[in-house]
Amino acid sequence: MTEDSTDLFDDLFARRVVPVLVPMPAPKPYSYAVPEGMAVEPGSIVQVPLGPRQVLGVVWDGIDDGSVDPKKLKAITRAFDCPPLAKDMRTFLDWVATYTVSPPGLVARMALRAPAAFDPEPMIEGLRLTDMRPERMTSARERVIATADNGFTWTRSGLAHAAGTSSSVIDGLTAQGVFETVFMPPPPVVALPDPDYVEHRLEGPQKQAALDLLESVDAGGFSVSLIDGITGSGKTEVYFEAIAATLKAGKQVLILLPEIALTASFLERFQDRFGSKPAEWHSDLAPRTREKVWRQVTEGGVRVVAGARSALFLPFENLGLIVVDEEHDPAYKQEDRVFYNARDMAVVRARIGEFPIVLVSATPSVESRVNGDLGRYNPIHLPTRFGDAALPDLGLVDMRKHPPERGGFLSPILLRYIGKAVERGEQALLFLNRRGYAPLTLCRVCGHRFQCPDCSSWLVEHRFRGQIQCHHCGYAQKTPESCPECGTLDHLVACGPGVERIAEEVDRHFPDARTIVLSSDLMGVKRLRLELEAIAKGEADIVVGTQLVAKGHNFPMMTFVGIVDADIGLANGDPRAAERTFQLLSQVTGRAGRTGLKSLGLLQTYQPQHPVMQAIVSGDSDAFYEREISEREKALLPPFGRLASIIVSADTRADAEGHARGLRQAAPKVSGITILGPAEAPLALIRGRHRFRLLVHGRRNSDMQAFVKTMMANGPKMRGSVSVQLDIDPQSFL
Repeated sequence: MTEDSTDLFDDLFARRVVPVLVPMPAPKPYSYAVPEGMAVEPGSIVQVPLGPRQVLGVVWDGIDDGSVDPKKLKAITRAFDCPPLAKDMRTFLDWVATYTVSPPGLVARMALRAPAAFDPEPMIEGLRLTDMRPERMTSARERVIATADNGFTWTRSGLAHAAGTSSSVIDGLTAQGVFETVFMPPPPVVALPDPDYVEHRLEGPQKQAALDLLESVDAGGFSVSLIDGITGSGKTEVYFEAIAATLKAGKQVLILLPEIALTASFLERFQDRFGSKPAEWHSDLAPRTREKVWRQVTEGGVRVVAGARSALFLPFENLGLIVVDEEHDPAYKQEDRVFYNARDMAVVRARIGEFPIVLVSATPSVESRVNGDLGRYNPIHLPTRFGDAALPDLGLVDMRKHPPERGGFLSPILLRYIGKAVERGEQALLFLNRRGYAPLTLCRVCGHRFQCPDCSSWLVEHRFRGQIQCHHCGYAQKTPESCPECGTLDHLVACGPGVERIAEEVDRHFPDARTIVLSSDLMGVKRLRLELEAIAKGEADIVVGTQLVAKGHNFPMMTFVGIVDADIGLANGDPRAAERTFQLLSQVTGRAGRTGLKSLGLLQTYQPQHPVMQAIVSGDSDAFYEREISEREKALLPPFGRLASIIVSADTRADAEGHARGLRQAAPKVSGITILGPAEAPLALIRGRHRFRLLVHGRRNSDMQAFVKTMMANGPKMRGSVSVQLDIDPQSFL
């Protein structure tokens, strides 16, 4: 703010008028009066009246024009006893709102996810030993007194457990004045990590990589380091050294993970290195734990958080480092309400806060790779596996030459190597990125196909559950016995494979093998973690899984990986299809041989000459990136150009198409920016709503935000059932 605006802001505070940003789709903060005796400042979390309701809000930066008489303004009803959102956090929220063209209130809402934590945690009741002694001494009472005779304050249950007695013994001693009641602060949600708990065990390239990373971290200020290392190269241990250095400096650390609910192995590795686990932050947390983590993060009690993308909006007290693990993962993209890429926003948060950020991946995104090549990021390369463990040998199975038996999907070559791995007492993994039993069910008599009544997608058969289900809206019905079109019995056929069908084929060929199916729709998070632990302990012979198995898990006995349908990700119009297929298949084959055992990965494909297939089996990732970067540059696709996706949906096709055409006509004439569409989205119907898509394409220096804001402002107003979703830098093209 300028000196004049600062004076005006101070004057407004003196007149007890402040701007408050409410967590709703409001375009700007509202003005509220501050009651006498209430103290607030920018960042204070408050409660304010909005219409007939009381809502949360944050006292914001900026000034009011003073056009409304303060006496007519509604007053703040409550100021919470909570640390205010820091200036850099408020700047970050404003930046995200501007970049994503989202209402700032909805962005601020992401930082206020635990309302019950805005009040201080209540003190807990404790007991402390006095000089009094009981009239009658027993062995149980002697143990209690001896245990408590250290000057510490104990909880009632904790003391009983430590002394090996019942709580009634504690109550009797308290009644006789042997213990006095005192109040203690609530315990931390996790213990403090110790950066010196274990000395690092790095060697060779890993040791040098850690030194290079620490040089960037110790330099202070903003920097971006990109750790690009093959699977099993020790990337995690390397960035643990940066975390240790940050903790020694007294600052907090945020570790972003794409699938936090499935990364129990990461939490254990962290505990092995630092003596305690980090605090977790994800949607599966119990509400009370969520509140404790939020509060202790804001007060600085929690030093390290490992979380999903939403953890980026936690209001840290003194954040000093962000690590984005598996930075290429599409799970970092949120596509609901506020559309943002957590990886990119994490870089912005580090820049605003002037601290380092570390991006980590075995298969970096093309955007990050280009930034490393251009010197914007500090590239740190790990070319070998930790402990000199060998990479798996990789090969292609040409399905035109080695087809499966009739009714099957696994080639004889794949089956032979699965059998060899099981005979050796090792493990085999079969990967297919398709849930359920079969993606399509049809009638062999009349050709009827089972389609979702509310979406333009087929119903997927889930034979384990006896259902056919839509994976877009959740619609499900019991698997029918007869065709609803012609009424014929026993003529419904499943077309194509899902992981359940592959598991059925595996059981047919290896009936004595222990087989586990890993798929997100078969089990909850807790069961998934148990299954992953069982695999790591060698309690399964064959694993059949979806992309869950590509998420950095360490399976010591896994020596064979088979990709059932390596071509599946290439058959769509996504401009990132080749990149994502390369990343996914590289990650999956990297599950093999991580502990040094000789290993093999085979990819079943009908396109063995495709550049992605050749790059994977040759191990020449540089050639793949060079080709992909060249193609992107020619087409001016990200990171050499910019994209924005606009999805218009409505209850009727005519309403959706009409509004989309109106937006197209309202677009300003700007050099270097073009609009494609409107056209029906590839998924033209979801949850009963018809969808049309506009794709805005511009050069790298195009002001995409100004363009789409002008188009939206000049276009038709949303009426009836019409809804518009805007996605800057889209990752999905469905």
